[in-house]
Amino acid sequence: MSLLLLAAIVLILDQISKFIICRIILPGGSFPVIENVFYLTHVQNKGAAFGLFPNQTLFFIIVTLFTILLILFFHQRISKEGSSPSWALGLILGGALGNLIDRIRLKAVIDFLDFSLKGYHWPSFNIADSAITIGAVILFISLFRKK
Repeated sequence: MSLLLLAAIVLILDQISKFIICRIILPGGSFPVIENVFYLTHVQNKGAAFGLFPNQTLFFIIVTLFTILLILFFHQRISKEGSSPSWALGLILGGALGNLIDRIRLKAVIDFLDFSLKGYHWPSFNIADSAITIGAVILFISLFRKK
C-alpha cells in the first residue's frame, strides 16, 4: 500500500469519526461504551498531546506543515528500505493531516477515545493520534532493526 493511500485512509477514518462524535455528543459530554473502562467523550483539545501547550494553534500548524514536508522528503529516501517505513510514514502523515484539518477549521483537535482502568485515566485521544503513535513505533522499530 502506498504512503498516500494509507495516509488518505487514516485521514478519512479520522475525519468521519470526528464528524460523528460532534453530531452525537456535545462538547464535554460522554457516553459509556464499557462502564468504568471506555467512554466516547467529546473533548476539544486546544493544545498538543495531553493538552500540553494550550492555545498555540499557529505554532502547531507550522510544526505540522514542517513535519508533513519532512515525511514527504524522507519517504523518497527510505521507500527503498521496504514496506515498514512507508507504512509508518503513511500512518504519521494521515494522522498529522487529520489533526491539522481540525486545528485550521476549529482551532482545536477533536478527541473522543477515553479510557480509564482501576482509577487511572488516560487523556482522551483520536484516530489521528493513534495512527501517529503506531506509525512512530513502527518507524522506530524498522529503523532500529536496520542499524
